[in-house]
Amino acid sequence: MNSFATLKNGNSEQKNVCELVQSLRILDDFSRYRPVVCGTYPIDIYTDESDIDIIMFVDDFQLFSKKLYSHYHHLKKFNLKEKIIRNNQVVKAQFEFQGYMFELFGQNVPVYEQYAYLHMKIENHILKSYPSIKNNIRLLKKAGIKTEPAFCRMLGIAGDPYEELINYGRDQGII
Repeated sequence: MNSFATLKNGNSEQKNVCELVQSLRILDDFSRYRPVVCGTYPIDIYTDESDIDIIMFVDDFQLFSKKLYSHYHHLKKFNLKEKIIRNNQVVKAQFEFQGYMFELFGQNVPVYEQYAYLHMKIENHILKSYPSIKNNIRLLKKAGIKTEPAFCRMLGIAGDPYEELINYGRDQGII
């Protein structure tokens, strides 16, 4: 799934997100990290609270953190965190730009193997297979339920929604 092309050719909101990403030069300035736009915007289930997620493959976290800081520390609500998720070191920068929240996420996992990308790929497949659930997913999200739990609720999947959605994708041959 080429999520950036989807944004570029999408509806007016998706095109706007594409222009914001381009105006920040994220894909160019961070090209060595193989950035991929993920999340709700490429698959058209965003809400007013959605952020623009960009995942990256990082092998030098110190350099990556410095670069994130130097490029975006001046923007509103800038926040830079390091943490461990599923035994992997993660660096995450958040900031606001032109009324949109951005989240730039780096870990030492190839982007097409990161959960954010895999979840988006699985969710996109589900939406294409069951287009009638799109509105219900949006309603659940507007009610404060995160994306993966919303999909699991619609599919009747119990357990940890982040893990179980991956299991569903494997079982269905999506990933």
